[in-house]
This record gives sequence, C-alpha cells and structure tokens, in this order.
Amino acid sequence: MNKDTIIGFILIGAVLIGFSWWNQPSAEDIEAARMQDSIAAVAKEKAEKAQQQAAQQAAAKADSAVAADTTALFHAAQSGTSQQVVLKNQKLELTLDTKGGVIKKAVIKDFKNIDGKPDVTLFDEGDQQLNFMLAGKQENIVTQDLYFTPSEQTDTTVTMTATAAGGGQMIMRYRLGRDYMVSLSLQAKGLAGMFAPSYKEVEIAWSDHCRQQEKGFSFESRYTGLFYKEAKGSTDNLSETSDETETVEERLDWVAFRNQFFSVALISKDDFTGGAKLSSIQDEKGSGYLKQFDATLKTDFDPTGQKASEFEMYIGPNDFRLIQEVEQQSQFGKDLDLEQLVNLGWWLLRWINRWFTLYVFDWLTGLGLNMGIVLILITILLKAITFPMVKKSYMSSAKMRVLKPKFEEATKQYDKPEDQMKKQQEMMSLYSKYGVSPLSGCLPMLIQMPIWLAMFFFVPNAIQLRGQSFLWMNDLSTYDPIWEWGTNIWGIGDHLSLTCILFCAAQLIYTWFSMQQQKDQMVGQQAEQMKMMQWMMYIMPLMFFFIFNDYSSGLNFYYFISLFMSAAIMYTLRKTTDDAKLLAILEANYQANKNNPKKASGLAARLEAMQKQAEEMQKQRKR
Repeated sequence: MNKDTIIGFILIGAVLIGFSWWNQPSAEDIEAARMQDSIAAVAKEKAEKAQQQAAQQAAAKADSAVAADTTALFHAAQSGTSQQVVLKNQKLELTLDTKGGVIKKAVIKDFKNIDGKPDVTLFDEGDQQLNFMLAGKQENIVTQDLYFTPSEQTDTTVTMTATAAGGGQMIMRYRLGRDYMVSLSLQAKGLAGMFAPSYKEVEIAWSDHCRQQEKGFSFESRYTGLFYKEAKGSTDNLSETSDETETVEERLDWVAFRNQFFSVALISKDDFTGGAKLSSIQDEKGSGYLKQFDATLKTDFDPTGQKASEFEMYIGPNDFRLIQEVEQQSQFGKDLDLEQLVNLGWWLLRWINRWFTLYVFDWLTGLGLNMGIVLILITILLKAITFPMVKKSYMSSAKMRVLKPKFEEATKQYDKPEDQMKKQQEMMSLYSKYGVSPLSGCLPMLIQMPIWLAMFFFVPNAIQLRGQSFLWMNDLSTYDPIWEWGTNIWGIGDHLSLTCILFCAAQLIYTWFSMQQQKDQMVGQQAEQMKMMQWMMYIMPLMFFFIFNDYSSGLNFYYFISLFMSAAIMYTLRKTTDDAKLLAILEANYQANKNNPKKASGLAARLEAMQKQAEEMQKQRKR
C-alpha cells in the first residue's frame, strides 16, 4: 500500500467524521424537534380518543342490532356488562374479561418494566385477542361476541359460562398454576344438535401486538419473533428481521409469541391440526410496539360435550432453567421443548451454550455475585481452558519468527516471479526439517471463534442480566450510552455506547499484536501481502463499532475483557519466550532431520503435491 493510498484513506475518514460532526443537530434543532414531538403526541392522543369513542359507538350499535335478533342461539349472552376477573399468584397476575371470556391483561411480577418500575405488563386491553369460532348448522358461535358469567372463582381458578337458548352452555375454565403455567379448557354442554354430525374442530384466532419492553428497539426486535413446534418434529420460527406469512401443514404442539426476554405460548393437548396460518409484521420505531403477530389455528372439538378441548399457556420469562421446571407442570405428557424459546444460537453454538456455558453461568450466579463479575469470571475460565492450545499455537508462530532469517537466506536465489513455485517448495522442505507448521499461527482465533459466537447468542438472551448494573453500566442487557442526541443517524443510531468503544479499542490492540506476530514470521512475497491484509484488519474495529453500538453492554463488555486478556496473554508469551534457546532447539531438530526428513502429511503433503503438479505443468508448457 503506497503513500497516496494511505493519504486517501485518511482524507476519507476525515470527511466522514467532519460530515457527522457538521450534520449533528444543534440545541435549537433538538428543542424544536421536542416541541414538534409534543404537539404530535397531543394530536395522536386526541385522534386515538376519537377513534375509541367511534369504536364504542359502533359496538353499541352492533350490540343493539344483536339484541334485536331474539332468534339467535346465544341471544341472552350477546348483551351484558363487561366485568373484570383477576387470577393471581406470586409470579403472575391475569385479568380476564367476561366479554369474550379470555385473558385481556398479563402482568409478570418480580421484573421491572422499561421505565424501571415494578412489574412487566406483557399485554393489556387491545394488545392481545384470543377468539374461538365454531361453525353451527344454523349459525356460527364466536366467543368474542359473548358475555360470560363467572362462577367457582378463587384466586387462581374461575369458570366462565355463556348460556344458550334451551339451556345449552359454552364453558371456559381457567386454572393458574403456582408459577407461569395456565390451564384453559373449552367445553360445550347441551349443544350437540346445533352442529353437523361430522363437525369435530374449533378454529382459533390468536393475535398479539407485541409491546416494546426494553430500551433498545432495534436490538429487542432482533430477538422477537413467532415460534412454533411441530408435533413430530423440531421448533421453527418466522423471520425475526422481516415481515413473513406462512402456512404450516404439519400438526403443531404449540405456537408462541416471543419477546427478547418474555413469551406467551399456547399449547394444545390434541395438537393444532395442519394448515395453521402464521404471520409476523414489523412495527415502526417509536410506536411502543415491536411486531404484530397473528395465528389462525384449529384443534379437536367434541360437540357432544363429553370431552373438553384442553389448552395450556406459558406466560413468563425466557429463563432456560425456569422453563424446564415449569414444563414439568404440564398435564399433557408431551416433550414440549419450550426451552427453545431461549435463543442459545445455532446447533453447534447451542450445544456449547446448553452443555457448558449454562452450567458455568448457573454455578457462578448461584454464588450471589454481581453479573458483571460473573462475566469477568466466565472470561477468565474460558481463557484458562483454551490457554494450552493458544500457547502451543503461539510457540509454533514463535518458531516461524526465529527461523525467518534462515528462510530468507535459503530462498533468496528464488527472487524471480517464475521461481516462486520452487521457493514455496523449498520452504515446505525447510518446514519439515525444522519440525514447524506454517498454518498453526491462525489457530488461536479458530480455537476461540466458536466460544465467541456462542457468547454472542448467550449474553444478549440471558434474562439474569436484565436490569443488572455494573460499574457505569446501568443495565447489562442493553446499551450504555455516554452520549445521546435524540436523532437517528444512519449506521450509528442516536447514541454512543462506551462498552462498544472499549471493545473496538481492544480489538484494535489485539489486531496490532496479531499483525506484529504474523509480520515477524512472513518471508518475501508473504510479507508484502501481509501489508495489504493488515489495513483490512485495522478496518474491522470500525466495522464492529457500527454493528455493536446498539448491542447490549454485557456482550460488548465480555468482548472487551476477552480481547484485553488475549492481548495480555500474547504480550506475556512474547516477553517470556527465549528466542535464542528456541532457535537452538530448532537447529537440533534440523540436524536430526537433515539426512532423514520427515515425510509431509495432511495439508502440507497436499500442498507439496499441488506444487509439484503445477511445476510439471509449467515445464510441459515451456516444451
């Protein structure tokens, strides 16, 4: 890379930084935007009130029209007064509405909401709808149009009944368990004659306008999605980054609407039959919502009333161990695998997190340590485990470094372009005689890469980090801004995250150490190629800044500590390695192998064979 290219990069960077500084909003612009947002908020509130009043008037007219139809099967249940019924335990509080007979509000206790106040309202009036639809011979029965009468009510149980003409009943029973599992059943009594003899299914329309529960909209949305499990298969989901609609032909055990840290799952005892229609539509930032989820499902229904259609709902946090425990409370005897709602990564990464990271995390959190300390200790433990491999790889690179002068001397006669193949062949021969490997220098990164990627999924989805502070970080589950300006800038957002800056700085230091180590062992043309590569490597921290500025401070903090320790380990190994002693050992190897060199194997053998083949082809072309 020549001087002009370097100056070009510097000028481009200066222009980008200057433009970003010049384009940032002034104090007057921010105040004007704030006033405009306030006016817009007032206008929006008035419009919503007007829309609500219009909806209420329309509903009143509809109720009057229904009331006029005295021949309807559920005529008496199609008018009434909406009442609230509350079921609660120490973990969960559910509000049911007698209009429709379904859960209208769910509050999860022992967690703080987005404003830092106690309890998380997962959904409220208008956010979520659950409607059962039955096709009768003369008319359809739609539960959301019926007023149910509550009975047998306790703190955790209630029976909802809608009475039909002739004494028939539609009954919904709820029972809240000790944690986050809710049992629900739908049963008809005295209505067998209202349905065709072959009628055996109930259709379910379930929707949820998923609320934003965390500070970072984009980051939370990335981990929010619609999930489902096939009855005889695995778990799958709709796209978490784009709008998607899908029809699933397989039978399903459950469908779930998942936030980053909380989920609502609907489970059917008799499976949801094939043909489930699922939809996920993204919301705009600033709306207070993340996505609109819709599911149209069907399951078995007995019109004779001898058997109820049974369901269970999990309404709670995405805590792997907790979900495992709650799943044992299910009465359906299925392997629900609801733990899949906790995002632990792809199959290999999930295996690492499932069988290693989780156990280490459980052990450390069980000691009552601060979550920031837990992340540091996990990093130290992982570095200790990988240290023998890293040291072995470093020593192989160190051997290449001390042999560099000898390699340059032995191959200096192959300076012409047409002699490069011979040069490579000579170097491979020397590698074999000295007993070193030219490929081992890249092993440290390869060793750490699966762990890095596994933690990329584990840390952002560890609910134990939610709301936990450490040093300057108020919440390890979201970004830690040192500067916020209220206006979204492409590629950066509306803030600067301190842990992201530290992570990128540590990446820069680690890259410098890595480049120095590799540069010291490169010979000839390899050294020239390394000069070009190092500029690409130095650009990576800048790329990481744009990617990770919106990520959780816990993840950035882990990467910062990990890279800092990696750089410290490399520095320590470099300072404690005796080059003269190492060279003497290599010379002894050379003398032992000079007359009886080891036969190349593996990749080295394949490279040598390829070189010989290319050399033969080159000789044939010259003929």
